[in-house]
Amino acid sequence: MLADVSTDYYTRLERGNLSGVSESVLEAVAGALKLDESERVHLFDLARAANTGNRRRRATSKQQLRPGVQRILDTISAPAYVRNNRLDLLGVNQLGRALLSDLYTTDTSRPNLARYLFLDDRSREFYTDWAAVAKDVVASLRLEAGRNPYDRGLTDLIGELSTRSEQFRTWWAGHAVRLHRTSTKQMHHQIVGDLELTGEALELPGDTGLTIITYIVEPGTPSAQALQFLASWATNEPALRDAHEKTR
Repeated sequence: MLADVSTDYYTRLERGNLSGVSESVLEAVAGALKLDESERVHLFDLARAANTGNRRRRATSKQQLRPGVQRILDTISAPAYVRNNRLDLLGVNQLGRALLSDLYTTDTSRPNLARYLFLDDRSREFYTDWAAVAKDVVASLRLEAGRNPYDRGLTDLIGELSTRSEQFRTWWAGHAVRLHRTSTKQMHHQIVGDLELTGEALELPGDTGLTIITYIVEPGTPSAQALQFLASWATNEPALRDAHEKTR
């Protein structure tokens, strides 16, 4: 009644039949359900996918990081990396690599944040509020699945996580979605201890689907001091690692 559509038509929408639905109807339904921005974007993505003729699974294109973008990363004094919408890390600066060192101890040339969170137990020690971070990642992947439902790389990743992680499978079934633009995270780094950092997402207009994530810190705080020490450790990693091992 609030959306001014018939019961039969609304029932059809709820069953996932969005073929031919108009934007005005979607706006009316979104308003009636009081959807937030993430949920509204997801609804329109689902409708767009339903009205796309070619539903074949698309092979995942091999995204590459342009040298100019890597140079931008290298000039950022804060931890920074570039990820795609499947949460693969395509590039990182020195301080970002030191902060996310767990992701770079494996043989893979392209670490994935979702795999780290759900398939690597070290992530539960690194993120103080692991559940909140992990739920955000699931919601981000759910949003991307609505935007690109036929991306083979994405569906393969979701299938892998669903098979290997009961926690991922449970949260995935909840259908929560979230736009990931900024968030504050508490981390416990094995070298410098506790950190509170705020991540900012900066989309790259010239590279569709790629986003720079950079972490900022409140000046004059213990986290700022810890990050400064981490920067020193990243520059002199071998010597500092030996000193750390001797004090354990």
